[in-house]
Amino acid sequence: MKRTLAASLLLLASLGAAADSGIVAKESRHTVPETIARLEAVLKAKGITVFARIDHSGEAEKAGLRMRPTQLLVFGNPKAGTPMMVAAPSLAIDLPLKALAWQDENGKVWLGYNDPAMLRKRHGIAEDASKPLGAVAGLVEEALK
Repeated sequence: MKRTLAASLLLLASLGAAADSGIVAKESRHTVPETIARLEAVLKAKGITVFARIDHSGEAEKAGLRMRPTQLLVFGNPKAGTPMMVAAPSLAIDLPLKALAWQDENGKVWLGYNDPAMLRKRHGIAEDASKPLGAVAGLVEEALK
């Protein structure tokens, strides 16, 4: 049976959880806006700069399009990130850090971020030199409490 490109893409999307995407996703019991607000509060309490909050679904709605709730938070600490970018300039494409909250087709909300191990591998950074990347897991866990 021949598959159309669209059917193939849908199949690949449904297998996304099994594929190695380099994204760590944790389920949230809160709505997308609440999840992002909780993470933002944790970050600010720790003195971490929040650079931007992007409401993808809100912007889609303004353009007359529909999208399940999806928001992105961009954050970081220049004192921690700058030395890593000096050591591996290509890391600047992935910094500042980002966390994405989205609602899936079943109504579940997820909070995801780039796997620090994937970032280390992608940019050829030693684990000891990229220790700050690992902090995101704890921040996400705290926000999801």
